[in-house]
Amino acid sequence: MIYGKRIRFRAPEREDLPMYTKWINDSEVRAGLNMFLPMSLASEEKWFEQMLEKPAEEHPMSIDVQEGKSWKLIGNCGLMFFNQRARTAEVGIMIGEKDYWDQGYGTEAMQLILRHGFNTLNLNSITLRVYETNPRAIRSYEKTGFVLDGRIRQSHFAEGKYVDTLFMSVLRDEWKDPDQSN
Repeated sequence: MIYGKRIRFRAPEREDLPMYTKWINDSEVRAGLNMFLPMSLASEEKWFEQMLEKPAEEHPMSIDVQEGKSWKLIGNCGLMFFNQRARTAEVGIMIGEKDYWDQGYGTEAMQLILRHGFNTLNLNSITLRVYETNPRAIRSYEKTGFVLDGRIRQSHFAEGKYVDTLFMSVLRDEWKDPDQSN
């Protein structure tokens, strides 16, 4: 487990898959993802089996929030598309439980995954892609140190219109770990 102040990361379990499927099938949640069709539980189970064959650092992590003495699954995140020579990876995150939106859980999860990427996996750069139509995510990423690298204009089609994809990154020597600040 990897612990933050209010959340923890843990390995995804097969029992998480119905919740993942529920979130992906919610159009509001899916709007921020690179997915445009609903997903079946069978497809999610196939993804899970394929994920287990990948190296451990490429496995996503489930995000749990502490509620009293128990933990509640609210999302997942992970690093992917590793370039070992350049020490880079791309991050993805989904807070699927909408009752937990706008409470700082995504920002805390992003700080925790950055700490893991830089301090445990020895990455030098972590990148991400976000649609211009997702200002909540963009603000969260900026709070954690990401800067805009560029955009690809009208590269995503959703809800009948084309939108830009923004590319953001944070470098190890630019990143400030809030838990290490004086």
